[in-house]
Amino acid sequence: MATPLFAQDVTVSADELAAMRAQLATMNARIDQLEGELATAKAANEAQDTTIAAQDAAIAANAEAAAAKPAPVGELAKKDGWSFKPRGRLMFDVGFTNAPDSTGASEGFGNEVRRARLGASGDIPGGFGYKFELDFAGNEVEAADAYLSYGDGPVEVIVGHHNNFQSLEELTSSLHTSFIERAAFTDAFGFERRIGASVQYAKGPILAQAGVFTDNFEDTDSKNRGADARLVFMPKLGDTQLHFGGSVHYNDLDDPAATVRYRQRPLVHFTSERFVNTGNMGADSETGYGLEAAAISGRFHAAGEAYWQSVDMPATANDPTFFGGYVEVGVFLTDDTRGYKGGKFDRTKPGNPVGKGGMGSLQFNLRYDYLDLNDAGIVGGKQDGYMASLVWKPTDYTAFAVNYGRLQYTDAAIATATGDTSYGVDAFGVRAQVDF
Repeated sequence: MATPLFAQDVTVSADELAAMRAQLATMNARIDQLEGELATAKAANEAQDTTIAAQDAAIAANAEAAAAKPAPVGELAKKDGWSFKPRGRLMFDVGFTNAPDSTGASEGFGNEVRRARLGASGDIPGGFGYKFELDFAGNEVEAADAYLSYGDGPVEVIVGHHNNFQSLEELTSSLHTSFIERAAFTDAFGFERRIGASVQYAKGPILAQAGVFTDNFEDTDSKNRGADARLVFMPKLGDTQLHFGGSVHYNDLDDPAATVRYRQRPLVHFTSERFVNTGNMGADSETGYGLEAAAISGRFHAAGEAYWQSVDMPATANDPTFFGGYVEVGVFLTDDTRGYKGGKFDRTKPGNPVGKGGMGSLQFNLRYDYLDLNDAGIVGGKQDGYMASLVWKPTDYTAFAVNYGRLQYTDAAIATATGDTSYGVDAFGVRAQVDF
C-alpha cells in the first residue's frame, strides 16, 4: 500500500523556489497590467458615450433653434457661391408750394410717387457680385443701379450703371437722407448715375474712389466722356465719427452742338417750377470740385458741403463758375444715432422700434441750403433755403418725414407782374416710405 505524499514531505530546492516566486511575480504584474488596460478602455468608452450624448443634445438643440428662428429676411441661402436678395423701396410724397401770385407759377397742392423701385442683388462665385434695380415712378421705367462688381480685400471694382463720385449728399441713399430731397446743388449740377468703370479702395479710415464714365442709360447716344475721383478720411475718435472728403469731376461733352443747363426746384420734387435756371448754355466741358465734412456724436450730427461747377463755354471770353453748398445740424429726440458706413450716411436703426414696446426714432434737422447760378454774364438766379425736417422711423425699414422750406430768391428766373425777381417761396412736403 502506497504511502500518501504530503506537502511537508516534499523537498524543494532554493533555486526552484526562487524560480517559482519569480514566475508568480510575473503573473501578478501581467494581471495588474490587464486590469489597468481594462479600466482605461472602460473610461474611454464612458467618455465617448458622454461625448456622443452631448453631440446628440447639441444637434437636437440646433434643430430646435433652427425651427424656431426664421431664415434671413429677403435673402435666399447661398448655394455654390450664388445668392439672391430681392430689394425695393416705395416713397410717396404730398404737399404744397406757395409763390407770389403774380409770378404765374404753378403752385398749390402736389403729390407723386417719388420712387417705386424693385431689384435684386447678390453674390456670384469667384468674388463677384451684382445689383440691378428698376424705378417705375413717374410713368416711366428707368434703371437705377445696374452693375457687376468684384471684390478682393480692400479693393472693389464696379462696371455698369452706378453713381460717379460726387458729394456725400449725393452718394447717401435717398432712404437715409435727413430731408426728402438732397441739397440743391446736387440736382442743379446734374449729379446722376452713369455707365462706367470704377475702382474703390477702403482700409481703416481711408476711402479712395475713382472711375471713368460715359452717360446714363437714357443718353447712350451722347459722346460724353468723363472722370471722377473722391478721397475720404473718416476717423473715429471715441464714440464720435468724423468725415472729411474731397472730390473732382470732369465731363467732356465732345459735341459742337452740346449744351448744359443748371436749374432747381424749391425743395420738393412734385412741382415742375424752377425759380433758378441758367437756360441752355453752349459748352465743351464741365469741371467740378467738392469739399465735404460731417460728424456724428451720439444723438447729434452735423454736415456741410461746398461745390464749384465750372463750364467751358467756347462762345464767351470768361467761363462761368457756379456754386452750391449747405450746412445742417440734427438731433434725435429719442436715444438713437445716425448711421454711417463706407464714407456716407447709412441706415438709422431705432433702439426701441414700434412692435417691440417702443416708438421708434424721432429726429429733428435744420439746414441752410445755398445755390448761386450767377457768374460771367450768366444770370440764373440765387437761392437761399432755410429748411427744417422731422423724421420718424417706427422701424428700421419704415419712415415718415415732414419738411418745410422757405426759399428766398434773388434774380429769379420767373419775375412777378411788376418785374420783381427777388421774393420768397414756401414749400411743404410729407413723405411715407418703406423699403426691403
